[in-house]
Amino acid sequence: MKFYFVILLALFALFGNAQHKTEYLSKKQIKGDLKYLDKILQNQSSYQGLNGFNYQTAFNEYLNQTDGAKITKSDFGLFLSGVIGKIGDRHSYIKGYDLPEALYFPFTFAPLKDKIVVINYNKNTEGYEFWDAEFPYLKSINHISIEELRPKILPEEILAPQKSYTLQAVRELRDIETVFSKIDAELPNPLPITLVNENETEKEVKVELVPKSEKAYLWDERFGNRSFFWKEEDFNDLENIKRFFSLDDNIAYIQIVEMLSKYDSPAFFEYLNTFMKKADQTDAMIIDVRNNGGGTRDLIEELAGYFVHPDSVYVVNATRQRGKLPLNNELKEDLHSRYLFSKNELDSREQKEVDKFMYSFKPMYDLDDKKYSNFHYYILNSEKLTKNKYHYNKPIYILANERTFSAASVLVSVFKGLPNIKIVGVNTDGSSGNSQRFELPKSGFRGKISTMVSFQKNGNILDGIGTQPDIEIERNLDQIFFKEDFQLEKLKEIIKKD
Repeated sequence: MKFYFVILLALFALFGNAQHKTEYLSKKQIKGDLKYLDKILQNQSSYQGLNGFNYQTAFNEYLNQTDGAKITKSDFGLFLSGVIGKIGDRHSYIKGYDLPEALYFPFTFAPLKDKIVVINYNKNTEGYEFWDAEFPYLKSINHISIEELRPKILPEEILAPQKSYTLQAVRELRDIETVFSKIDAELPNPLPITLVNENETEKEVKVELVPKSEKAYLWDERFGNRSFFWKEEDFNDLENIKRFFSLDDNIAYIQIVEMLSKYDSPAFFEYLNTFMKKADQTDAMIIDVRNNGGGTRDLIEELAGYFVHPDSVYVVNATRQRGKLPLNNELKEDLHSRYLFSKNELDSREQKEVDKFMYSFKPMYDLDDKKYSNFHYYILNSEKLTKNKYHYNKPIYILANERTFSAASVLVSVFKGLPNIKIVGVNTDGSSGNSQRFELPKSGFRGKISTMVSFQKNGNILDGIGTQPDIEIERNLDQIFFKEDFQLEKLKEIIKKD
């Protein structure tokens, strides 16, 4: 028995070593993957080349550096992630490579305007608190200033809107070994950090890094709504659904944590319409899409039935699809599933609105007619949306933040500027791209790119720009600590004063 136990231990040891063995790629393998990815970017990517970044130059420079060098799979993955990030496609990624992740800070971080707060999770209060109340803000790590370090933390997200990038990068600092591997720097342990107070007085502390089992509880507002890990069936449970709706102080409030599909979540849509009947007599309405990572556009359609004036037709989004022309049925169906239609697919009234819209519409990019389809439009037509609904003609406030992404950011952009509607909060992490997935043949990396360019009504794309609020409200320290929802309460104060 003892003999078999020893054998078993040996097998576990061998397996563990295999798991942590560094994988290398030859120049031939790297060249093969770059050639494969180049073809994808040239023929399918909707955003490559638009912002002036030449990925092919980056590919060639990287290949030249591989002569006689041992390139790890992780190094190659980091390189590709950085290149993809510079294209400006917010839906794109490269996955399938490992980075060191054995050492962590015993505390975590959150952005507070132009500062980074060092915080700890308190299990008793289920909130956060200062790690060092006298010196609460982070200035540098290992004598590298945060200003210098911040743009290197997430190269794959470098072209995200500023506040969106900052939030994600600051949270990433907890996983400090991974961060240092990205900047190719040696990680000392203990690790010196410099803290400052409100008067910019400095204090250096040497922090003992901890293993994964002792890492700090990550700061993430999504954990606060308790639905971050919900499954599809949870959004069809009536008791779960009710928590997202309220009628306090004669203000109708709807929290949308995911852009749900009408087909997959019929109970949520049914309750939404039941709630809207009750909300008829309220003084104002708040639609909260903070920390919403996207999904489908079905909820935009549902809400538009109440928000759009009964005699109105609006063009709210214009897109062009990359692909072989004329577009095949699959790509057309992808666009139709997003409520996007070419002009000849619209009725006469909608076509007239398109003509008016295009007369003054100035897209920030003039796209190649040989590579991109004609424009496809998202139309909010009251005749098609308002059946069995009423027009909610009171003030409507859409509360968004820097983690409002994809279809949720489309919702914000679509409704911005419509009568009675104001956007509140923080600039969104806008993105809309009709993504396609791929796998590189040599490294096995999985990737995704966008194949559609999506324009807002003002001509800007969503990716990398997002949508600015009409009323800016940033989170305060108590919101970071989970003591209050400052943004929501501040908005309610504004509504009551109006």
